[in-house]
Amino acid sequence: MIHGFKKQALMVGVAIFLLALVPLLLPQYYVGLVARALIWAILATSVGMMLGQLGLASVGHGVFFGIAAYTEAIVIQHMVANAILATLVSLLTTVFAAAIFGLLTTRTKDIFFLMIMLAICQVFYAIAFSWRSVTGGDDGLPGILTRQIIPWVSLESTQAFYVFVLVIFLMTMGGFWLLINSPFGLTLRGIRDSESRMRALGYNVWLYKYLAFIISGLISGIAGILNAFYDLTPNPSNFGLILSSTALLMVILGGPGTLAGPILGALVIVFLQDFVSDFTDRWLMVLGFVYVLVVLVFPEGILGAFNKMLRTHKNLADK
Repeated sequence: MIHGFKKQALMVGVAIFLLALVPLLLPQYYVGLVARALIWAILATSVGMMLGQLGLASVGHGVFFGIAAYTEAIVIQHMVANAILATLVSLLTTVFAAAIFGLLTTRTKDIFFLMIMLAICQVFYAIAFSWRSVTGGDDGLPGILTRQIIPWVSLESTQAFYVFVLVIFLMTMGGFWLLINSPFGLTLRGIRDSESRMRALGYNVWLYKYLAFIISGLISGIAGILNAFYDLTPNPSNFGLILSSTALLMVILGGPGTLAGPILGALVIVFLQDFVSDFTDRWLMVLGFVYVLVVLVFPEGILGAFNKMLRTHKNLADK
């Protein structure tokens, strides 16, 4: 067990070291691309928390992503110009929204949970698209956000903004790792495996699911705020089905129920989209093909397939 922990710690250290070297080794364009992948990885982690820890698939977590992004821009436009205060308001708003929506969703499961989340996401997409006086309609809210997020620290350069995103990414992943390995996280996995057994043991199953939903909404909100400063304009697509379903695909591709799975899935999808866009604009067709391929060939995700291959190799070696 100790050996396994040391191995995991070494792998995490190597991954952090490689991510820290990105601004030094890659051209500016690819530095920005990795920054986007890290933002998407945070969003995918929020979706992965529901799928991997509770077995609840969501195609609506873009609603928290979009609420956080729009709140950030609207608060800066109409209330305070301080990006840090606006971020606090955005996160509180996202948590409040997750608390409200959680009352509607966490008493359901399977397809019912998925459909309610989809409906909520589409309602907010329609609001963002049609309420032009507040949201800017399909134009979004350009010209409001700048990358002067921290006073006296310029994040205008791609490299500086990447470092900022990387720090937030590592803090978020560290907090998520502590959460899923805490008694709270172990209880969530127990609920995923058997709700009736956990109820019999005296656990308030609904409350644990409700709190997990709020936390996943908060993580999605963090990604939404970072993406707002990345694009410098929130727009209705932040609430779109494509965004939410892509985040779910990242989780499935990388491997649900793991910390590294959503991160790996985000890196693969972001770079695959960039590569495919050089040849065709029909990215959605390629995305659908990737989804079908993953379900058929890698039902446990890339990490699951890799671990299965290692176990097979070890069994053969033992024989």
